[in-house]
Amino acid sequence: MSTMSRPRGPVTRAVPPGDDRERATCTDCGFIHYENPKIIVGAVVLVLGGVLLCRRAIQPRRGFWTLPAGYMELGETAEAGAQREVWEEARARVDLSGLLAIYSVPRISQVQLIYRAHLSEPGFGPGPESLDVQAFAWDEIPWESLAFPTVTWALEAARRAPVGALVPETNPPGDGADMPAGACGDE
Repeated sequence: MSTMSRPRGPVTRAVPPGDDRERATCTDCGFIHYENPKIIVGAVVLVLGGVLLCRRAIQPRRGFWTLPAGYMELGETAEAGAQREVWEEARARVDLSGLLAIYSVPRISQVQLIYRAHLSEPGFGPGPESLDVQAFAWDEIPWESLAFPTVTWALEAARRAPVGALVPETNPPGDGADMPAGACGDE
């Protein structure tokens, strides 16, 4: 049998020597494909005495309100990623004023880094992934129409956090972080 007719790439799942969990492993060359959590970066943008929210134009949770946030890209810092996501989703240029929260969402293999930010120049509006972008006063936030639990957590953390130095918050007790993948409400 020629090597050209054999499958290429990670074709079996096995526990590699020296490891303690099953990984996708290439039987041809021994390459191990490590699957790691995705990093989400975003910001609570404080504006006009309230906060900037984006109405999602994409799934999941199309039509629901969220923070400007998304996947960190290769080769960028977390801070640059958060600023890029704010621009992409809310067409706003921001300065970051500290890491507000770090959320672990293991059921969907995400770690979320949420910063506190403020506009560095006037203006905002919907980017391609947003139907609408609005500044909401704290008492006008559409709490029942927020896309994900972590959006609620981050907004509550921002409201509690005094101006100045921040100590990042983490998942609230009983958040359901130990729910299995595929559970209802995945982000």
